[in-house]
Amino acid sequence: MTSQVGAPVQTPGLAQVALRRLILYALLFALVVIAASGLSGLLERLFTSGAVLAPTDVAGLALALAFTLIGGPLALLLWWFVWRRLDDEAERTAVGWGLYITGMYAVSLIVSTTALLGLAASLIGGPERQWASPLSNGLVWAVIWVWHRWMWKHPVKPSTHLEDIRNLIGTVFGLLVGAIAGILALGGLLDVAIRGTTLLTVAVEPWWHSVLRALVWAVGGSIVWWWHWFREGGQRLQTRLADVTIIGVGIFAAGITALGGSGVVLFVLLRVAFDRESPMGELLDPMASAIAAAFIGSVVWRYHRTVSVHRSGATRRASLLVTSAVALATGASGIGVVVNSLLAAAVSPLAGGSARTVLLGGVSSLLVGGPAWWLAWKPTRQPQTAEAIPHGRRVYLIAFFGISAVVALIALLVIGYRLFEFLLGDVSGGSLIDRIRAPLGLLVAAGLVAGYHFALWRHDRVLIAAAEPARRRTVDRVTLVTGSDPEALAKGIAEVTGGAKVTVWLRTDDGATTQPAAGTFPTPGDSLGQIAKALEGITARHVLVVRGPGTRLDVIPVDTGYRIPEG
Repeated sequence: MTSQVGAPVQTPGLAQVALRRLILYALLFALVVIAASGLSGLLERLFTSGAVLAPTDVAGLALALAFTLIGGPLALLLWWFVWRRLDDEAERTAVGWGLYITGMYAVSLIVSTTALLGLAASLIGGPERQWASPLSNGLVWAVIWVWHRWMWKHPVKPSTHLEDIRNLIGTVFGLLVGAIAGILALGGLLDVAIRGTTLLTVAVEPWWHSVLRALVWAVGGSIVWWWHWFREGGQRLQTRLADVTIIGVGIFAAGITALGGSGVVLFVLLRVAFDRESPMGELLDPMASAIAAAFIGSVVWRYHRTVSVHRSGATRRASLLVTSAVALATGASGIGVVVNSLLAAAVSPLAGGSARTVLLGGVSSLLVGGPAWWLAWKPTRQPQTAEAIPHGRRVYLIAFFGISAVVALIALLVIGYRLFEFLLGDVSGGSLIDRIRAPLGLLVAAGLVAGYHFALWRHDRVLIAAAEPARRRTVDRVTLVTGSDPEALAKGIAEVTGGAKVTVWLRTDDGATTQPAAGTFPTPGDSLGQIAKALEGITARHVLVVRGPGTRLDVIPVDTGYRIPEG
């Protein structure tokens, strides 16, 4: 076998190292989950029977012992191997280690929190519940969470990769649990205040048991959110992912909750005032939950809206655009429902009750979404100059125009289908208006939204075009004749002319007819400055540039369309 002197030593490729880390951390993740499952199973039997080896389920005990006594030591051994390798900075900053810490941190946080909160809520009234399983799961996974948080915050081997993701997972999880449980708790309390206990199904337990259980979840979720948002510094994160989380969860999701709840509240009030065909208890049934959703959603939205004001300009603009989008979607859906209900009332006078209910639903959506959109979008204060157009506005306009255009196209196709179905003699679908009133309302709403945003997009386009300097690229093609540095000079000419096509001809004499002294030949930068100055005022499509001899530079407009007359 032969070898070459000085041949480079082969080292494992980056793909091999990444694959090794992926397998290692995936195996560690699986072993930790297996060990945790086995240990929680043993603890559950200890809590219920008082002795681990006195079970009624032999197969379950055997599985728990195998998971604990085999998976546990293997997990600790593999973790010790991984932990020793983390002295190397490359291992600490590897994506695989960050993904492992993030995944296990999220799983342990979610499992332990839900188990412990479920246990605490189950202790409030009601029939006797199983407490051993949630307690054992909660304790084991809480220990794993503390263990992985210690590795994350270790003073010597900290895991700084994907730190924002770990923070934001805990923040979003706590916020969602706290907000949803808060809506349930407040809604149950308001339901009693609005309708009274006689209208509730209280045959099993008092009404306040369910309220207190929901309150436990709300407090627990709020603590998790506070811990990650304030204690762990989630609010100080200035990453794009943090901005997206604030906008997506704190503004978009909270805005939908607040506007949806407000719309339902207004709908119930309108029905109480103008549509009392149903019993009052049935009319007021959604009122409490809607008030709770509107209140909790508004609080969450307002807080994150205030937080976004103190972040980057792009985040502030995005928060306003998202608020405007949610409100516009609510208002536009209201327009479609109103059109649908008016057509239904016009064609079917006997169905006045149901049409009136649909009309009140559309009016409530329009009355809630319209003012919110007006306050967020400010249609009377649109940009009048190109400098006043914020970043992201054109993307917002194009996105809304595109979405509404697609919706309008689908509605138009449905209308066409219903129309041909009617003309071909199908009598099972009622009159023509009954067939097309729902897609027609959708078409009207989508058409209005698409037309408005298209008009704004064209207006902004005119402003931007008027603000651009009057630059016309008159030179389309340049033929460069040079003897040195042709590539650098050709690229520079293309930039100077705004993208003209450059053809290079190399001089065979290298411009040596009157060659200057050594070291004085012009550099490409010097020649570019000369070419830029010489091209000023030239309106020809094709220009011949001859570089050399020496420092000489000729820029000659030419006409390639000339033809020698025949004869």
